[in-house]
Amino acid sequence: MLKNYFKIAYRNLQRSKAYTFINVCGLALGITCAILIFMLVRYHLSFDNFHAKSDRIYRLITEFHEETIVQENGVPSPLGKAFRNDFAFAEKTARVVSYGRQLISLPNSKDNLKFEEKEGLAYAEPGFFDIMNFPLLEGDKKTVLANPNSAIITEKLAIKYFGKPNAIGKTIRVNNGTNYKITGILKDLPVITDRRQEIYLSYENLKDENAWLAGDSWGGVYSGSQCFVLLKEGISQKIVEKALPAISKKYYSPKDAGTFQFKLQPLSDIHFNSELGGYMEKKNLWALAFIGIFLIVTACVNFINLATAQALSRSKEIGVRKVLGSRKSQLFWQFIAETAVITGFAVGIALILCYAILPYVNTLFESQLTISVLSDISLLAFLAGLALIVTFCSGSYPGLILAGFQPIAALKGKLSQKNVGGFTLRRGLVVAQFAISQILIIGTIVIANQMRFSQKTDLGFKKDAIIMLPVPDNNISKMSTLRSRISQLPGVENTTFCLAGPASESENNSKVKFDSRQEEELFSINLKYADDQYVPTFGLKIVAGRNIVPSDTVREFLVNEMMVKKLKLKSLEDIIGKKLSVDGGKRFVTIVGVVKDFHISSFRQSIVPVGIVSRYQDYQNFAVNINAQSIKPTLESIEKLWSDTYPEYVYKSEFLDDRIAKFYQLDNLMLQLIQTFAAIAIFIGCLGLYGLVSFMATQKTKEIGVRKVLGASIGNIIWIFGKEFVRLLLIAFVVASPLAWWVMRGWLQEFQYKAEFGIGIFLAALAVTLFIALVTVGYRSVSAALRNPVKSLKSE
Repeated sequence: MLKNYFKIAYRNLQRSKAYTFINVCGLALGITCAILIFMLVRYHLSFDNFHAKSDRIYRLITEFHEETIVQENGVPSPLGKAFRNDFAFAEKTARVVSYGRQLISLPNSKDNLKFEEKEGLAYAEPGFFDIMNFPLLEGDKKTVLANPNSAIITEKLAIKYFGKPNAIGKTIRVNNGTNYKITGILKDLPVITDRRQEIYLSYENLKDENAWLAGDSWGGVYSGSQCFVLLKEGISQKIVEKALPAISKKYYSPKDAGTFQFKLQPLSDIHFNSELGGYMEKKNLWALAFIGIFLIVTACVNFINLATAQALSRSKEIGVRKVLGSRKSQLFWQFIAETAVITGFAVGIALILCYAILPYVNTLFESQLTISVLSDISLLAFLAGLALIVTFCSGSYPGLILAGFQPIAALKGKLSQKNVGGFTLRRGLVVAQFAISQILIIGTIVIANQMRFSQKTDLGFKKDAIIMLPVPDNNISKMSTLRSRISQLPGVENTTFCLAGPASESENNSKVKFDSRQEEELFSINLKYADDQYVPTFGLKIVAGRNIVPSDTVREFLVNEMMVKKLKLKSLEDIIGKKLSVDGGKRFVTIVGVVKDFHISSFRQSIVPVGIVSRYQDYQNFAVNINAQSIKPTLESIEKLWSDTYPEYVYKSEFLDDRIAKFYQLDNLMLQLIQTFAAIAIFIGCLGLYGLVSFMATQKTKEIGVRKVLGASIGNIIWIFGKEFVRLLLIAFVVASPLAWWVMRGWLQEFQYKAEFGIGIFLAALAVTLFIALVTVGYRSVSAALRNPVKSLKSE
């Protein structure tokens, strides 16, 4: 019986090729998106869940209680030691200090080979590998990092550096400084971990990199200085956090104890907490999941619409089957079999499309997704479940309609649209379908508008044609030589040494004490260490006082307008000549000028107090303002001069506007996805519209012929089809607009500075949808209107 169902189903589908093509295309596109979204969601939800005791692993974080509560993923270096000594909550506690891009060289190689490791390295206590499940292929986990100048690297790096996985006893050199002996080989890191460092050094050597971090200072926090704990069984996060204020009371003054608070962050939250450096908020994943559901629903709506519209043409077939003894259930399952065949074809095409699209998706998301249907049990289960859901959701209602036909009425041809659910059902489904499309279109326009606003709005400084070069060595002589030689290039307009550009991902905040006030201010100041050329190079505007004088050490301060506002001074001039103290009040420095406010981060953050002060030891970048007319030859000359100055380092550079663009990298990614999904939703909807109009044209063949004979114009004929769908699209717009407004208003609330969100966006979305739908309907309507009325009247 089952074989017979599928055989008949295949024959019926062959007879209705257009119907089959439209349904297979619509379902294939929807299922393709669903598969890719499923894989992305699963990929991100699986981050760091491979650790054996992941439910008991936490990261200590700092919570600053100032004017507002701000969380930081780093902690003071001594916190790990204090937590280990003062509490008995954890089985293991380990400190780890990470640094970004690092230069690794092989001192014993013939050519002193050099490698720049983009993911950097980490100084870790041995207990870190008791907490995290990063297995060692060689070496003893208990002693591998116990001694100074010891290092472990991944198997991949061992092959990269030495040509073989066994690199025990080999030597590497970090940043042309300290040599480290390799004492262990790590198994290559899984792709689903946020810990991307492939080099771990003994924590004992941290003092060589940063004596302050290696010491017992509780006064500052570096985001790369982190502490992980493995709690004992039965110890909850709530219990530990209740005890953590005792740390603040013990190691801070009564005044600072209220400012520095500590919390636990579950390992499972690290990947999804963007405020603490996570890659993506979970709400973005759920948004993708809902979009996938919407696209499947859109494809199923197409199927139901076309199947019910076509039901009348199969009425005599159903009548004959019933007269010959077919039961209602048999007819129902016959139609489900037809739906299953279509779904099967759609799943097959979807998998082919997924294989083709996956490299692009991996590039877009910087992921490593792979498709292996036969060995991937969860993907296989998802496909099977999705196919069943699509089959029954799409086929059940049309199947019940067909199976419910009265045989006598069917054979006499007396069935009407009322017997197949009428136009009311199909109208409702079309409205639902295009409401989804319009929500996606409105979302696309809003995000694109905000991204355009972020790119075009004046940030308060110059960002174009400025290249950022690293300063790997704070040797004053080398720095002066580099500046002198590069400044002489004809394409160079200005240069400055600085910690970072005006807007950067790294922040250097400090508590401040103003002039004769006894207490520190409740807010922090963002310190930007830079020389006197910082202002002209980045085009900052001095609105009061003057620029700082040339100096290599802390001598004078520039502040921004927000600093004056926070201090509640009456005018900008009131701050000139006053003293400002940072870093614990050890030294007061004179404020000589005020610059106009500028953005130091993305538009998600408000403008904050900023201080610009010289201190050459903290210069990490050399910014060069280039003439836009001669960028290429100037860049080539700059690379040569930099490499001559620092021959032992690897040259790299980056334009400032590219760095700033990274603030919105995830937003632009979401924009591309929503644009793609909106286009697919509209395409699926248009496929359905085309099918429905084609069916209506067939049903109204005689009516169109009569109208043309009576003098109706082509426009009159087209309007017969168009007016119905225009009305439905307007209803869909009324449904979609408040939902889209609510969703996108919530998204825009994340931004402190945002583009206008007015009625124009909604009207643009409506216009786009109407235009596309009218083109689809119009094409088929014109074909029907141009048909010879004589042939139309003869056809019935």
